[in-house]
Amino acid sequence: MARVLTIVLLSAALASAQAPRSRAPSGHDHSEAAGSISGLVRNSAGTPLLGAAVQVLSSASPLAAVVFTDAGGHFSLANLLPGTYQIKVTSARFLPSLRENISVHSGAHQIVNVTLNTLAEAVQLIPARKQAGKDDEDWAWTLRSAANRPVLRVLDDGPVVVSTGDGNAHVSAHVAFLAASGDTAPFSQSGEMTSFRVERSLFSTGTVSVNGNVGYSGNGSMPWTVVRAAYSRRLADGSQPQMAVTVRNFASPSPLLRDAGLQAVALNLQNTTQLMDAIEVSYGSELQSINFMGHAASFRPFGAVDLHLGPSTLVEYRYSSSRPSTRLSKGFDTAPADLSESDPRLTLVGDHPVLERSRHQEVSAARRLGANTTLEVAGYLDHVTNIGLTGLGDFDVADSAFGNVLPDAYASTFTYNGGMLDANGLRVVLQRKLVPDVLTATFDYGYGGVLDFVSGHELVNARSELACRHRSEAVWKFEGRAPGLGTRWQASYRWTSGQAITPVDMFNASPGQADPYFSLFIRQPLPGFFAGRMEAIVDMKNLLAQGYVPVVAGDGHTVYLVQTARAIRGGLAFTF
Repeated sequence: MARVLTIVLLSAALASAQAPRSRAPSGHDHSEAAGSISGLVRNSAGTPLLGAAVQVLSSASPLAAVVFTDAGGHFSLANLLPGTYQIKVTSARFLPSLRENISVHSGAHQIVNVTLNTLAEAVQLIPARKQAGKDDEDWAWTLRSAANRPVLRVLDDGPVVVSTGDGNAHVSAHVAFLAASGDTAPFSQSGEMTSFRVERSLFSTGTVSVNGNVGYSGNGSMPWTVVRAAYSRRLADGSQPQMAVTVRNFASPSPLLRDAGLQAVALNLQNTTQLMDAIEVSYGSELQSINFMGHAASFRPFGAVDLHLGPSTLVEYRYSSSRPSTRLSKGFDTAPADLSESDPRLTLVGDHPVLERSRHQEVSAARRLGANTTLEVAGYLDHVTNIGLTGLGDFDVADSAFGNVLPDAYASTFTYNGGMLDANGLRVVLQRKLVPDVLTATFDYGYGGVLDFVSGHELVNARSELACRHRSEAVWKFEGRAPGLGTRWQASYRWTSGQAITPVDMFNASPGQADPYFSLFIRQPLPGFFAGRMEAIVDMKNLLAQGYVPVVAGDGHTVYLVQTARAIRGGLAFTF
């Protein structure tokens, strides 16, 4: 009898101790029916995540219930008393996400879909177009001229959870150590370098970033730095203004040139906004102030107008005043996002530095042909003055008195002022996803004007001997990833129908954009020893050293003018 009484007393004590923890949130009692929360967890590519931890918390209880997603990325939290809850989702290699103020009513079922993003992803959230009857238009975002910038669209099938409030701001960091060999022009970001990038979300809709490169060219003899700070904000109307300041500092490319160190500051302002439902406008400008053997300034406006004619057709007008970079199309983010490898492009006319100035206008139309094929047709007009041509070979700076040569004594290269190029042309691009998310093939045909010799091959008279000639070009490009290894790669070959010192369609920013001749790019994830991600990066351009045009220098020896020089760059990148 005593044993039975003891058991009853212990049971009553345990029930009394546990009673406060069973109290329903927000003052609800146990008589109300329980509710539930379920949903889907996936990454930014839409792939369901297995094993993500989903925690549910309430203000009434410090304890958290935890469940894990299944193979399909689904989770379910049942037997929740009516009240207000928070959902926190975490997974290895991804930023944690928090969803607040989830109301669970008596007997109700809530659905919460969560998207996790890696630390490496610079995310732009652009509201989906609200047009009844329209199909998904993600293809259009990859066909636009600015397609090679990362874009994440907000889909209608559930909320995208990133951060709510400054208290949950996300911070991402990236560091890369690379070395380059080959033939590069003066003031190019070559040799050994360290790249860095830090981004932080601000006030839930803004992003502050600082990135740049520091390194040496010419066997460690020529230090250089490029640092860029930017702030962007996504507004409620879908526009995304951005302001950036970029500072560049390069040592002199030759010990025989006086006051030839380069210091440059650039202020970049840009914005993207939507007019009605079918028109999107992007515009901006960059103001550059440059000190190099004197002072020079440059104003570079740019803009684009996109018109969506139904769910399968995109028409665009684009204006640009600088050459595009191929880095972002490769995911090669070791340089500030708005820089090409050699901007600002400087040359000499006699002893006076001049800047390359360009104007590109283009009208293009793109159409989706089925689920995996797109076709783009474009026509363009180009006007470039003081065009900088890349030259290879040892050069005596004393011979530059006859003009137009900016030598790099440390790397046996030089930049030659090729004068003016007025060109027009057309482009046809066909892109097909052979295996979606695994292998994509692109064919690009172009016909347009290039600079080439019409007579002679002497450097002293080259500017007067160069003229616009029309050439055809064809680009074959394959890119994809190896699902098992995680390898991302891009291989391309850009053929020209005849001798050409400048590329056909040098302002091409379409999906058919590629470096001249045979090029290969590889990003290979490596097993890491820390919580972040480690990758090996190899970037190879013009591996077969094609397109080298011989010219005779002032003392009779041979140098070369090229569209792009052979170069290999590789190293390791770490993302935290």
